[in-house]
Amino acid sequence: MTGVLQRARDRLYEPPPPRRRAPGILEPSFSAVGLVVALWFFSISLTPSLLPREGWVQGIESGVAAIVGYGLGAGAYAIARFLTVPAARGRWRAILLVGALGLIALQSGFAIWAYVGWQNATRLDFGMEPLSPLVWPAIVLVGTATAAILLIVARTVRTLFRKADDLVDRFLPRRLAVASVGIILTALMWWVASGAFVNAFFTFSNWTFSGQDLQTNPDSSRPVDPAKSGSPASAVQWEELGRQGRSFVSTGPTAADIDEAGPGGAIEPIRAYVGLRSAETLQERADLLLEELVRTGAFDREVMVVATTTGTGYLDPHGVDSLEYLFNGDTAIAGAQYSYLPSWISLLADQAEVEETSRVVFRTIHDYWAELPDAARPRLYLNGLSLGTTGVEAVLSSVDILNEPIDGALMTGPPFLNEMHYEITRARDEGSTAALPVLNEGRTVRFADESGIAPGNTAVWGTTRLLYLQHGSDPVVWFNQHLAFEEPAWLRDGERAPDVSDEMAWYPLVTMWQVLLDMPAAGSVPEGFGHLYTPTANLRAWAAVTNAEMADADLSSLATHLEERADAAQAALETHPS
Repeated sequence: MTGVLQRARDRLYEPPPPRRRAPGILEPSFSAVGLVVALWFFSISLTPSLLPREGWVQGIESGVAAIVGYGLGAGAYAIARFLTVPAARGRWRAILLVGALGLIALQSGFAIWAYVGWQNATRLDFGMEPLSPLVWPAIVLVGTATAAILLIVARTVRTLFRKADDLVDRFLPRRLAVASVGIILTALMWWVASGAFVNAFFTFSNWTFSGQDLQTNPDSSRPVDPAKSGSPASAVQWEELGRQGRSFVSTGPTAADIDEAGPGGAIEPIRAYVGLRSAETLQERADLLLEELVRTGAFDREVMVVATTTGTGYLDPHGVDSLEYLFNGDTAIAGAQYSYLPSWISLLADQAEVEETSRVVFRTIHDYWAELPDAARPRLYLNGLSLGTTGVEAVLSSVDILNEPIDGALMTGPPFLNEMHYEITRARDEGSTAALPVLNEGRTVRFADESGIAPGNTAVWGTTRLLYLQHGSDPVVWFNQHLAFEEPAWLRDGERAPDVSDEMAWYPLVTMWQVLLDMPAAGSVPEGFGHLYTPTANLRAWAAVTNAEMADADLSSLATHLEERADAAQAALETHPS
């Protein structure tokens, strides 16, 4: 035993092999192994992902992928040298390096040649204009700039580590000094990046976007209809609704609009809303929202929806309008703002806020609703898009609805944060796909895409109907940290959705980065793909959840009307973008 301890002590104090001088921050010196791995990462970054990519986006993606590959290759080689792992030398080293470089060069050449074709196949499926080969200069310039910036940052960090190593080396054995400095500085940098920096970013973002919340969209004006919050009859002030709240209560179909598409006799839909500035505390805002529902007679309507907003307080017009048309205006929709941040920031910063807001608002409304006689109260549903579905899941998992269950929920584009969605997908029935799972033959929860509800739901749908509406090409749904080192089920043969490219494959680290970079573009593709869900899909989803009594022909006619109305609104927005 003493001999083992002595050998370990000798090993600790044994000097490591001489350290080669590291190149300077701007010195053009590179690791051969790092360059080989960087080239491999670059080639696989060109393969298709969920959404089509513009040239500058591809440049960022490839630049980051290449520098990550370079870091992994150079880092692995440096660790091997530090641990004195025997390395190939002479002829064998040259053979291995040239062989690996040759194989990866072939792969890269094929990826470069096939890139435009891959992109255009996806763009054709999405109904987008084809990409020109002239996109390559943008890819090269942006990719080179991105890689150069990241390399400078990485070498600056490495210089910091080496200087710290040299300082601590005066007091500790060399190997112990390197290990101690690596652990301490890595932990410190992680704390700065994930703690101080992130908090400062969220604080600055909240301050910035709270100012934008005071603005009013060009298509918004104060409603005069007493069935809307912010009207002269409302206790909620128009100025305090927030930008998206003002848009919600002042747009949408009137009874006359609904009559144009329906059988006639429509009534004015009720839209109740409170902004963050409407009251000081969350409970006060929930009480004010309930007061609005009581004032407008919402509990006398056929259908009531408690909708959880996204980010800035947005409620998707395709989701709320379609319900109002479906029930001839005999509806009440309630929403509450919980953040000033846009969705791409709110997705990371506001998970706790959306869950707490959803629970408090729902509990306040549900308690009042539950005291009403069954025959004298509306059917009660939940609705959410994107991060709003996280709030809906928080309500569904609470104890508030055990005694008085709701009638159903429509959750559109659920993000990767949603635990219930993840667990249902993982526990799906054998033979169903990850893109459109079936659970317990569809007794309670079902999944749908643009083509309708997934096949295989053979059980009778219960009195409480839950429906997830999701696209196979929606990165908001499919991104998660497991993509880094685990192939997802939705990319396996026989499980991928029809709107996901057959050429998309899984690669460690790179696929996670590709899907992450798809997320900001998820709202910039044609409707019916990515994170944009059509009026038709929303209408058919609501019809299924509410078990609406409408003939298929009438439903199709209404869907056509909603699509034409949405196209006209989009054309007007493009004509007058200000």
